[in-house]
Amino acid sequence: MLKLASQTPPGWAERAVASLDEILLDHAHCEKKAAGFAVTLIFQYPGHPELMAPLSALAREELAHFEEVLRQLSIRGLSFGRQQPSPYPGRLREIVAKQEPGRLLDMLLCSAVIEARSCERLGLLAEALPDPALAAFYSGLRAAEARHHGIYVDLACQIAGRDKTRARLEEFTQHEARVLDRAPTHPRLHNA
Repeated sequence: MLKLASQTPPGWAERAVASLDEILLDHAHCEKKAAGFAVTLIFQYPGHPELMAPLSALAREELAHFEEVLRQLSIRGLSFGRQQPSPYPGRLREIVAKQEPGRLLDMLLCSAVIEARSCERLGLLAEALPDPALAAFYSGLRAAEARHHGIYVDLACQIAGRDKTRARLEEFTQHEARVLDRAPTHPRLHNA
């Protein structure tokens, strides 16, 4: 897995467990957005056939995870609905190149970093949850997030080469650490 430039602050998992309803709703939104983003890349980059099958499979898996989180909400008597979004993804995209060449690489690496942070956070949540079934659910999703991170990094390497990808990924992880330093503490998967 990617070595992130910062670790989740102590106490995040305990705050997340204390606000589990909001975390579950946020998680559902995150899975929905991840599926949509993979499909968006397919539409925006039809000239990159190497993206098509991996991103299609990833979008289907993200939608399956969305449905699984919806089931978890339902089990708890909660409904899916609107939620104030976290500023994290928008702030992370602040360094994405506005034009090609470079924009596709940055979009892939932005997603890779989000997946890596999700992997870390879902693992922390799995360890902190008192409900064994929900902990097992999150432990399984943690492995999927690690795999998704790897898919995005592999695609970036195919597009731009390993050296350029590694250098730009380092810039993204450093930027992501600064984004989290400024993030609010309200309960979200990608807040402080």
